[in-house]
Amino acid sequence: MGTGLPDRGRRPSAGRVLAVASALPALALAGWLAAGLPLLLLGWFRPLAAVPLGLAAAGLLCRYGLRRPPGIPAASGWQAAAVVAAALGSGIFNAVFHSEQLIVRRDPATYAQYAVWLATRGSLPIPYGEAAFGGPDPALRFGSVGFYDHGGAVVPQFMPGPPMVHAIGHWLGGAPGLLLTPPVLGALAVLVFAGTVARLAGARWAALAAPAFAVSLPILYTSRTAFSEIPSLILLFGGMSLLLDARARLRAARRAAPSGTAETPAVPARDATAGAAVAGLVFGLAILVRIDGLRDVLPVLVYAGALVALRRAESRAQAASGVRRAGGSGASAPETSSARGDGRLGVPLLAGLLAGAGLGLLAAVLLAAPYLDYLSGSLVPLLAVCAAVLLLTVIAAALAPRLAAPLRRLARIRRLPGLAGGAVVLVMGLFAIRPLLQTVTRHATTPEDLLTSDFIEKTQAANGLPSDGTRLYYEDALHWVAWYIGPPAVVLATLAGAVLVRGLVRGIASEWLLPLMIIGWTTVTTLYRPAITPDHPFAARRLVPVIIPGLVLLAVWAVRRIGERARRRGYGEPTAAASGRPVAARLRRAATPARLTALGAVLLLVPPAATSIGTAFTPVGRGERAAVEAMCAALPENASVLLVERVTADRLTQLVRGVCGVPAAGVEVAPDADLPAPDDVTRLIGRVRAAGRVPVLLAAEPGQLAPYGTPVQVMALRTRQDERSLVKAPDGTWSLRIDVWMAAG
Repeated sequence: MGTGLPDRGRRPSAGRVLAVASALPALALAGWLAAGLPLLLLGWFRPLAAVPLGLAAAGLLCRYGLRRPPGIPAASGWQAAAVVAAALGSGIFNAVFHSEQLIVRRDPATYAQYAVWLATRGSLPIPYGEAAFGGPDPALRFGSVGFYDHGGAVVPQFMPGPPMVHAIGHWLGGAPGLLLTPPVLGALAVLVFAGTVARLAGARWAALAAPAFAVSLPILYTSRTAFSEIPSLILLFGGMSLLLDARARLRAARRAAPSGTAETPAVPARDATAGAAVAGLVFGLAILVRIDGLRDVLPVLVYAGALVALRRAESRAQAASGVRRAGGSGASAPETSSARGDGRLGVPLLAGLLAGAGLGLLAAVLLAAPYLDYLSGSLVPLLAVCAAVLLLTVIAAALAPRLAAPLRRLARIRRLPGLAGGAVVLVMGLFAIRPLLQTVTRHATTPEDLLTSDFIEKTQAANGLPSDGTRLYYEDALHWVAWYIGPPAVVLATLAGAVLVRGLVRGIASEWLLPLMIIGWTTVTTLYRPAITPDHPFAARRLVPVIIPGLVLLAVWAVRRIGERARRRGYGEPTAAASGRPVAARLRRAATPARLTALGAVLLLVPPAATSIGTAFTPVGRGERAAVEAMCAALPENASVLLVERVTADRLTQLVRGVCGVPAAGVEVAPDADLPAPDDVTRLIGRVRAAGRVPVLLAAEPGQLAPYGTPVQVMALRTRQDERSLVKAPDGTWSLRIDVWMAAG
């Protein structure tokens, strides 16, 4: 007779629960993006269409990405619970101190306004609405900061992936829901990252890595307001985890094959290849989130090509072995690499990657063309590198059988592993001393460069530094990393990278190959040229998608390795003091593996927490939502809003159009002026009236509106903004004051 209780033997293990939970966010995000983009291109990005299609796509990816999940070996319930607790703690903490950046000054509010438009209108581009101003007029300016005037419409600056995700929050809870979406994504990022650590270093170490990652200032910063870096991190590290799972399924299937057979069972092999295709799609969709994703996923292209080449070489070797056996020889092809047999994952991984990247590039061309033009100086060379890598990958795959023998001879060079590991230390050492060798500068040649130079000079003045608008401070990039995760973590990560690279060259630890390729490539290219205004914490976002999680992962693995080596060498065991070396013997007895691990945990947790403490408990932009709502409520229902002061127009044009829901346009201002020509304003007021609407003027000061009507203050915001630090980690916030006055023309 049954008890009605579930069979304990059928409950999923803690390792399987952790594996599934840490892969789900990436699959759900990928499904949402893959389903939502076609709807957005068709102008149908509405809840009734997007929600069922997004759920269906996410469910489909979960079916193939999570089928027969291998689980994380030796994971205990408390370890899985510790990871989940770190993720929940991160989400709750960042929700309590979340930002309310809606007024467009920098990227977060641009993403927020982009999301508001998608959530409420569901289509792109944004129409001018010229009829509300009496038709076209040369003095009307419909573009603003973060929103390009392009091809007869307004086009948002960035890739559409993050706003498509943030729109969910707006659908669920309006502006408050939108503003709470980043903390939710930040919590999911902690969970995904910990899942990757658990797969590569073990669940015990994921319980340490999760809080070490979550308390880092750049993670807190990008988890409190709308940015693209956290969704990108979820896709990149989620893709790593999914591919590791596919690899584990394939190997488990090979181990389960009957002895003496060369073929892997068909059904488990199909599950593994399907998982690899899903992983490739997740990787590729990182481009839909950030155009920089092209650089981040380039190693995946190389890795997929290497797997294809490996598959061809193995097939040729098996064919040759079959011929030898037919001739009477029982010899088989030697196993030279721990990656042997993984080649069958190459084609599906490559197909998924190209599909996801294709969607991202399609969105870039159709929905972000002016943004691509703006980035053309760096994007065109990157595209050329991608094309060259793709060509070389195809050539290498085609020549794989001929290249196999030379590569095996190369791998037998005795000093090669040591040289490869030493190269890791050398590169990081060069980045460490780079400030002594180089001062990175850029002389302004474009209008955008001139704006950046002026911004840097003003920030230098605020920091009490000598004025030099050509400085970019990129030579300090590795020191930025040390600010945020601590010098011990940087050193440990460097040593771990050297050890792992040496092992890879020796043909072991092949599961680390792709993670190390992504971490190493992105770390080197980003630290060499961060390509961002260098004030912090804003510049710290460049470290979020790969560098900080990647180095924390390596540092945690180094702590694990140190503990294991100490245990093998007998540290902490009661041994007799060596003759003449009593101090060394006492230290050897005191250095137990548990103490070394505890020391490592302190070194990984305390430095980032100490850096974050100055800003962690101070939200920025608080009060913006209430101030914006009050301003919108003050606008007449039939208003056409003219923004007649330069800064006000830059900050509020899209906000008035999207959040307040009324037509808005700036009035053309001469290059060196803050106010438009009075004749232009008067003419536009008359045209708005002739169109049967109420002309409303907005500016920053009452005197700017006095010639056209009676000014009334509709916004008096006093809040905090991010610090703009150039030569040290940020340790506080700055005050921010925004005043808006209104006059009915």
